Amino acid sequence: FALDMQQELKLISREFERELDIRIGIHSGPVTAGVIGTRKFSHDLWGDTVNTASRMESNGEVGAIQISEQTKALVEDAFIVQPRGEVAMKGKGKLMTYFLCGAREDSH
Repeated sequence: FALDMQQELKLISREFERELDIRIGIHSGPVTAGVIGTRKFSHDLWGDTVNTASRMESNGEVGAIQISEQTKALVEDAFIVQPRGEVAMKGKGKLMTYFLCGAREDSH
């Protein structure tokens, strides 16, 4: 999905002749989900996994998909992953991070 978002943004940028940028961060783990409200319902997710994914995005590079070590372990057989290195993240300390670069040819 993140790779598709990058491609779609490129198409939109060309179509509207405007340079648009995006940073994407992904982390994997448990979350708590729920519906809030009695009149206007809203669905939300909570937990450390959500916070870490947010840190992956905010400490990432423009145009890149930054993923955590946990996500790398889940996707590295199907996707090309490049080490970025340790990145200091607020409230987390230094975390090893990676860039998701694309799907592996042999994973289809």
